[in-house]
Amino acid sequence: MKSAVETLNPTRVRLTVEVPFEELKASLDAAYKKINQQVTVKGFRRGKIPARVIDQRFGRGAVLEEAVNDALPKFYTEAVNEGELNVLGQPDVDITELKDGELLAFTAEVDIRPTLEIPDYSGIEVEVDAVEVSDEDIDKSVEQLRERFASTSPVERAAQDGDVVTIDLEAKVDGKVLEDGVAHGVSYTIGSGELLEGIDDAVKGLEAGGSASFTSELKGGSAEGEEAEVTVKVSEVKARELPALDDDFAQLASEFDTLEELRADSAKRLAQMKKYDQATQAQEKVLDALLELVEVPIPEKLLADEVETRKHNLVNHQLGQMGLDLAKYLEIQGKTEEEFDAETKAQAEKGIKTQFILDELVNKEKLNVSQEELTEHLMRRAQSSGMSPDQFAQAVVEGGQVPMLVGEVARGKALAVVVEAATVKDTNGEAVDLDEEDETVEAVAEEGVATAEGADETPAEEKPEA
Repeated sequence: MKSAVETLNPTRVRLTVEVPFEELKASLDAAYKKINQQVTVKGFRRGKIPARVIDQRFGRGAVLEEAVNDALPKFYTEAVNEGELNVLGQPDVDITELKDGELLAFTAEVDIRPTLEIPDYSGIEVEVDAVEVSDEDIDKSVEQLRERFASTSPVERAAQDGDVVTIDLEAKVDGKVLEDGVAHGVSYTIGSGELLEGIDDAVKGLEAGGSASFTSELKGGSAEGEEAEVTVKVSEVKARELPALDDDFAQLASEFDTLEELRADSAKRLAQMKKYDQATQAQEKVLDALLELVEVPIPEKLLADEVETRKHNLVNHQLGQMGLDLAKYLEIQGKTEEEFDAETKAQAEKGIKTQFILDELVNKEKLNVSQEELTEHLMRRAQSSGMSPDQFAQAVVEGGQVPMLVGEVARGKALAVVVEAATVKDTNGEAVDLDEEDETVEAVAEEGVATAEGADETPAEEKPEA
């Protein structure tokens, strides 16, 4: 076999391949055997029909077509390997010559990964938020904990903000009660914003037994999006009582004996959260700076496929689970379809660029992924998807997506290398030393890479392999 490579552009090549006919022998034998099992000729047992009879009855052309279809993937792969090409997607193959007993010639056009030059990235400088925990932050954290331990008790007065009311609801559209527009015994905290718009004003001031009507747009059900006349009746009013902020509360709500110890622990946890947020911010800004440094040509078909995949996953899975279609989603977001398409394309471009650049860095820095690192990444992805590690691992294996997860870990490590080499300062002008947080930086980087590339939380979706 002879092959030659012609570069059409930085991301596409044409392979020209010539195969001596004798190299088709194995595929010809396989073609005769396959046809033998599929046809019946009087006087011959199935599978025992001579080749000459098959040629006479069904034509040599049918055999050649079967043989060529069988052989093309093998010869194409050999040509790719010989040319040391890193191909993307499926090739467009054109058989240019087929002479029985002499020669098979074909061309194959295919997208390839572009050759990238990674410049010195140690000069990247970014600014991130300082890690500062204020008394106000601590107060808010303790107050949220206090809210969780609130109790309620019935009161004989008009409902007011913060009260918990038990209500019955009835929704009418065009004067008719909806089949799914009636609910009884609903518990609602006034001011929470968890039900219909306008319900807070309607129930405030009502005592048990009181009712009111208001107009609101329905958020779900058979008449979703339509204006409805809603009647609400209050059957019970309960006041929420918060525990006193003292040592007794600390002992009730935590393992600490004093409120001071509880506040100190809250400060510690808030600082850890802010450090994680700081690492995330550094990773995002460093990645954006790295993308600006490298010129990355993108194959048009790969980009189109990635845009279509992202749109498909959003519409058919994420929005589907929420009971929304694209039109309703765009209305909620306040975007036109053109703006949505432009944003999706920009996100897809960033994802592909991220993958290309970090893969190049993986090779340049000779980064490997250990079984322990892969397992830790799988655990994190499983947690974010809401699946158990065993379920997630099974879905990954069945979907053939283990290489995808390995790639995410490797690219996360590559990005962590860049982050650690960059100069990161906080808004106070202080240097941020992320080397002390190696595991955190790598974990954050892996998440950032998955987000930039558009990886799904569950491994069931397919995306173009870049």
